[in-house]
Amino acid sequence: MANPVLVEVTRGNRVESRHRGSVIVVDAEGGTLFEIGDADRPVFPRSCIKAIQALPLVESGAADAFGLGDAELALACASHSGEPAHVAGAADMLARAGLDESALECGTHWPGNQEAMLELARSGGAPSQLHNNCSGKHAGFLCTCNHLGLAHRGYVDYSHRYQAMLRGAMEEVTGAIHDEGNVGVDGCAIPTYAIPLRALALGFARMGSGIGLGVERMKAARRLLSACMAQPFHMSGTGTMDVALMEAGEGRIFAKTGAEAVYVAALPSLGLGVAVKCDDGGTRASETIVAEVLAGLFSGDHALSARLRDLARPAVKNRNGAAVGQVRPTGALAAVAT
Repeated sequence: MANPVLVEVTRGNRVESRHRGSVIVVDAEGGTLFEIGDADRPVFPRSCIKAIQALPLVESGAADAFGLGDAELALACASHSGEPAHVAGAADMLARAGLDESALECGTHWPGNQEAMLELARSGGAPSQLHNNCSGKHAGFLCTCNHLGLAHRGYVDYSHRYQAMLRGAMEEVTGAIHDEGNVGVDGCAIPTYAIPLRALALGFARMGSGIGLGVERMKAARRLLSACMAQPFHMSGTGTMDVALMEAGEGRIFAKTGAEAVYVAALPSLGLGVAVKCDDGGTRASETIVAEVLAGLFSGDHALSARLRDLARPAVKNRNGAAVGQVRPTGALAAVAT
């Protein structure tokens, strides 16, 4: 099945580019509210799945043992932009477990936030593993290993006991198999597993509603999503779509992007999960799709729906800052997301 064009990019009065993709919205019982494209095609969730990967941090008691609050829990679910608060927060999480940056095995890259990157360069500094957008997630892994008495060296390896714990959590929540048959390696060195987009949406419907999860896992899921919605900056960074969506939702929308244009959302008040994948890996398209779909799902709240539709239609600007085009959903997507 060829996925349809869901997003187009204009310049002047002409369409310059088009993005194909798929999207699905399900409830926690697996019922499909709507879908477009091939939702059964396996995709790597990449960073979309971090909130599920953070479940053992809470369930093990490590979060309480180390006094982690909403900011730290949001950071454990984060693809942060390497701003000073993110770097300091990840370092603090490690310090609470008696560790430092040397324990991280996520690799190094420059901050994703341009101002943070420029300031680091101006100061003569160099990026560390703490600047890695996944350092908060890895700090959470290390806190849990420390609390459980697990040797943390090699915690990113498929064979490590902690990775087996993560596989168990992800399998139970999404209902999809996670094993050597569908494993790849993520940018931060941990295993990532290709699962159907349908399973990814189901996982976040369950995370948001608690349906299908045990009592302790339900409590952990609620705590993590609530922390992210309360502290979206710590889960993402300045000026990101994740922050814009969660601030607009005011506790009704959990949203998380992933590399290669995967996007998820959990809507606790509606009991729904959303999953998006753009074929070409274009994040601008996945952002437009998820915002447009959310606008449709919250159509009963006219102010929220209007704000989300605005987010789904960002301007294309030239170097002088003038609007010269637009990223917008196609009729196919708009017709379903109403």
